[in-house]
Amino acid sequence: MEFEEVFTVHVRIEKTYELRNIDNDSVVMMAFTGNATGTYFEGIVLDGGVDTQIIGKFGDRHSLSARYMLQGRDHTGQSCEMYIENNGSFMSNVKTDLFRTSPKIITNSKALSFLNTDILVGKGRSTEHGVDIAIYRALTS
Repeated sequence: MEFEEVFTVHVRIEKTYELRNIDNDSVVMMAFTGNATGTYFEGIVLDGGVDTQIIGKFGDRHSLSARYMLQGRDHTGQSCEMYIENNGSFMSNVKTDLFRTSPKIITNSKALSFLNTDILVGKGRSTEHGVDIAIYRALTS
């Protein structure tokens, strides 16, 4: 299956909250801001974006779940918003990607309505300023 990059979200962590239990398992919640760039969409992350990660007592990250909204313009120049729910897991044996996700996107952009139903994949990479999450869509033959 072939994939096409739709846009990349450039995440900047603002604040971190951590809960650790008696067994040394922990939950980390990170509030973030950022912006998105790409062929199909450009915009900003609205206030309220949060990423939640569950971490085992040996430091192994079990899962991540991020929810946030973007506001900007689609590739036709129309103003639009999109909601993204990004659930995934960390990659322990892949050198290029920090994590992979299965994004769910809801948008009010007519031109980007394919994002409401297409198969999507997210790939996270560490950057100097935070994390970049590239969102790809599966191309149908």
